[in-house]
Amino acid sequence: MTPPLGALLATPLSVVTAGVDLFPEALRAQGVTVQPVDWRPPAFGDPQDLAAVAADPRRFPANRVATERILAAGAELVNVRPAADALELDRDLFLHAGPPIEFGNASGPLRGALIGAALFEGLAADPAEAVAMLDSGQIRLEPCHHHRAVGPMAGVTTASMWVSELRDPINGGRAYCSLNEGLGKVLRYGAYSAEVIDRLHWMGEVLGPVLAAAVAKSGPVDIKSILAQMLQMGDEGHNRNRAGSLMFLRDLAPGIAGSDAPAGQVADVLAFIGGNEHFFLNYGMPAAKLALDAARDIPASTVVVAMARNGTDFGIQTSGTGDAWFTGPAQTPDGLFLGGYGPDDANPDIGDSAIMETLGVGGFSMAAAPAIVRFVGGTVPDALATTRRMYGITVTENPAYAIPVLEFRGAPTGIDVLSVARTGILPQINTGMAGRVAGTGQVGAGLVKPPQECFEKALAALADRSRLHR
Repeated sequence: MTPPLGALLATPLSVVTAGVDLFPEALRAQGVTVQPVDWRPPAFGDPQDLAAVAADPRRFPANRVATERILAAGAELVNVRPAADALELDRDLFLHAGPPIEFGNASGPLRGALIGAALFEGLAADPAEAVAMLDSGQIRLEPCHHHRAVGPMAGVTTASMWVSELRDPINGGRAYCSLNEGLGKVLRYGAYSAEVIDRLHWMGEVLGPVLAAAVAKSGPVDIKSILAQMLQMGDEGHNRNRAGSLMFLRDLAPGIAGSDAPAGQVADVLAFIGGNEHFFLNYGMPAAKLALDAARDIPASTVVVAMARNGTDFGIQTSGTGDAWFTGPAQTPDGLFLGGYGPDDANPDIGDSAIMETLGVGGFSMAAAPAIVRFVGGTVPDALATTRRMYGITVTENPAYAIPVLEFRGAPTGIDVLSVARTGILPQINTGMAGRVAGTGQVGAGLVKPPQECFEKALAALADRSRLHR
C-alpha cells in the first residue's frame, strides 16, 4: 500500500539539488539537509572549434581590451535632429532593426512599420502602393546597425524622423536612435493607422525641435549616469524605464520650459514625456551601442558586440569577426499578454533593443528590478537566478551598473561566445511582443533567448580565424 503524502514529512528531509544556488540556500535556511549536484547543461558546437578558440593565445588579451573599452565608454546626449542630416539618409532608404532582410521575408510587424513609414514619408498614397514600392525595391532596406543606429522593435527609421545623437567622450563614437512613440498602436509595433502617422508628424514638427532646443540650452545630458542610477531605483533598462524616464525629464525640463516654443507646445512635450514610461529606452539603447561599438574589430576577441532581431531572424556580431552576422530563426517570447491576446497572436522576437542585454543590463540585470516579473512573467527568485546565471557567460562585471540586491555587484558584462558554447547557457532577454499581423501593435511582453545556432556559427567563424593565425 502506498503511504500517504503526509508521511513524507514525518522524518527529516534530505534533498538533492542541481543548478543555481538559490534553491539549496533557501532549503538550508529552513534546516533541510541538502546535497548539491554539480550539473551543467551540455556544451554545444563542434569540439574542434571549441578547442581551437580556447587554445588561441590572443583570446584573453583581446577580450581584456574589448571589455576595458566597454567599461570605459561614456554616453552623452548632444543633439536631436532629422535622420536625413544625422545619418545622411535619402528618402528612399529605410533602416530597420536586426540583421539584413528583404521585404518578401519580413514579418507582420516589420511589414506594417515599413508600410507606415512609406505613408509618413509621403512616398505612397495608400498601403497597397507602399507594398508595391517595397516589393519592387524602389524603397531600399538596410539595418540600423549598419548606420551607427539602433531601433526598438521594428526599428524603422526614415529621413524625416528625428533622432537623438549620443557621443562617447572617451572612445569618440557617435550613435543614434529614433524618438520613443509610447506604447500601444505605434509604428515600431507595426501599426500604421492615421493616428500613428499623425503622431509621427507631431514628433517631427514639435517634439524633435523642442528637444533639440532644450539640449542646446542645457548642454549634454549624461545618459550613462542616468542608466547607472535607474538600476538602483528598480529599473533594469529594457522593459522597465520608469525611473530613467523621470530622471531624463528632470534634467531636460528646464531647457524645454526655457525654449522659444509656444507655451502650448511646451506643455504637450512635457505631458508626452511624462506620460511615457518607456521614453528613456531610446536613450539607453544608443548608449549601449556606443559601448559595444567601442569593442568592435579586435582580432581573436570572442565578445558579442550586437544582438538584434528583425522578426524573422535573430543575429549576433562579435568583436573578432568584423561586420559578419550569425543568424538563426527568431524565437517567440514566453510571457504575459495584453487584453484578449494570446500566444497565437505574438510575432517572433523583434528589435535592436537586445543591445541592452548585450551591454549587461535588461534581462541580464533583472535582479535589479524584481517588479519586472509582473510585466514579463516569472517570479522574483527567477529574476535573481537569471542575473546570477548570466555571470557564467560573461567576461567581466561593470561597476558602473551596480545591482543593489547582489550587494552592489557589477552587472554581468561582455557575453563570451566560448563560454556560451561551453556551458550551454544562452543569454536571457526580456522584451515586448508585437502582434503577428501587420497593424496590430503590442500584444504583450515576455522572456526570450537567442537560437543556439547563432553562437554555433559565430564559434565556427572564430575558430577558422584562430586556425589561420597558427
